[in-house]
Amino acid sequence: MRWLVDVNVILDVLADREPWAEHSARVLELVESGRAEGVVAAHTVTTLHYLVARHGGRELATTSVRKLLRVFGVVPVDEDRLLHALDLDLGDFEDAVQAACAEKIRADVLVTRNADDFAGVGVEVLSPVELLAGMEGT
Repeated sequence: MRWLVDVNVILDVLADREPWAEHSARVLELVESGRAEGVVAAHTVTTLHYLVARHGGRELATTSVRKLLRVFGVVPVDEDRLLHALDLDLGDFEDAVQAACAEKIRADVLVTRNADDFAGVGVEVLSPVELLAGMEGT
């Protein structure tokens, strides 16, 4: 299984954001254990570094990104992905870029906390709670 994991899921874990942190952490643990292949869009990495550095300092941001890159693959955000994101016509361009990256790698699931924002994209979109519930049945 290949999952593209949205930035909000990773931030839930890094910032211990309740009530989402527990389920998001379980998703990341499944990737780390090899039960799924986890991938992030390239701009997720830069966004995470920026936000963690702003709130926790550059050293924590660098450490967090290094840990992320040991576990997750990265989808390039290139001109093709950006143009495709524009064609998706979602309400939020960043969400559209996530979806375009998920489609590029033929992800089985795009894991995000705001699944409703991805209506009509060409990949299954599930929240961490929904993903975990579906895995319990397998």
